[in-house]
Amino acid sequence: MIISYQGAQSFKIQFGDTVLAFDPVSKKSNLIGGQTKLKTNNFGADIALISLNHPDMNGVDQINRGEKKAFIINGPGEYEIQGVFIKGLLSSSNYDNSKRINTIYTVNFENINLCFLGALGDTEIPNETKAGIDGVDILFIPIGSNGVLNPAEAYKFAVSLEPSIIIPMQFDEKSLKVFLKESGNEEIKTIEKLTIKKKDLEDKKGEVVILKVQ
Repeated sequence: MIISYQGAQSFKIQFGDTVLAFDPVSKKSNLIGGQTKLKTNNFGADIALISLNHPDMNGVDQINRGEKKAFIINGPGEYEIQGVFIKGLLSSSNYDNSKRINTIYTVNFENINLCFLGALGDTEIPNETKAGIDGVDILFIPIGSNGVLNPAEAYKFAVSLEPSIIIPMQFDEKSLKVFLKESGNEEIKTIEKLTIKKKDLEDKKGEVVILKVQ
């Protein structure tokens, strides 16, 4: 499995010929061309998962390439597409200073359990949602920008889910610094992408991985 970061909450995850896109940035996003210098990336996904209906995260037009059209998932429910098992779980967000419905996704992809928290704004999630998050290998968590979890509460919540690897998203330099301080390791280096297999996760417990925006 290869995980690469597109900025904001956007990730490309690939195993073999299957490509997943999480929260692709839309061309309508105000993040593009701003201080973050985000750009939309058209990489041809098979499945796109949208946690929040906002231009910063719903750029489904950006992950189609030619005749290849992605299967779009944009809310709670259970799905199986191309051998990928997905659950969408209800939660809430305060993104962009507005109370919104946020979908947390758990994904079983090549025997690796991913949990993508989206633009989660409150750690007090519904009991049914909490029960649906189990055995997390890789956790994607927002850590303090524009109405998502602040870095201190984000780290505490991440650890409570007992993932093998924690990948922060939706952050700036200041919030990342606080998050790393909470983790007890402020010297973590940014890497280009994460290439990992199930066996690589066996000895990991809450390891923080920082990915460079591609």
